[in-house]
Amino acid sequence: MSTPITSDPAMPDPTIRTCTAFRGESRIAAGPLAEVALAVKAALAADPEAALLVFDDATCRVVVFDLRGTAEEIAARLAPPAPASSAERGRGRPKLGVVAREVTLLPRHWDWLAAQPGGASQALRRLVEEARRNDGERGRARRAQEAAYAFIAAMAGDRAGFEEASRALFAGDAAGFSAHSRSWPADIRAHAESLAADALRNG
Repeated sequence: MSTPITSDPAMPDPTIRTCTAFRGESRIAAGPLAEVALAVKAALAADPEAALLVFDDATCRVVVFDLRGTAEEIAARLAPPAPASSAERGRGRPKLGVVAREVTLLPRHWDWLAAQPGGASQALRRLVEEARRNDGERGRARRAQEAAYAFIAAMAGDRAGFEEASRALFAGDAAGFSAHSRSWPADIRAHAESLAADALRNG
């Protein structure tokens, strides 16, 4: 069901904000990366053979820590990057956080964008904001489904009710998800329900 987290030199994605660690079927830590990393280091010090898994709270991808060195060194490696200074950001519009990246479109798309009020950049921003608003609830539900499924596949994939709970999750059936996960260990069930909340809100 789970594998040990070792002192792997790989570093977590710097965009990860919080994560949750499990030892077997028990949740042992949750919160910012540095706090969870230190809890994982302590758990491995107490039991080097402990089976640990750490999950990114947003996506439930498995997080692997570099646990070498002191607590201060570990915390320093996992500290959020400092915001760029105005000199580092260079010229532009720093208050808006504008980022320049390449966009590939067909000529007719560029022609249409160029004819819009404010030009191509403003038109693209308006289109993206409108799409984000329209996506809203559907996007949150989809992300919750994906994160919850990744978690239960890792932690409950071999448990009774997994297939039925998975179908209930993607159907938005809160009662069905709860019923089919009832026999799972309490910490696994509670974390799965928390992750699935946006997907099951209307179930």
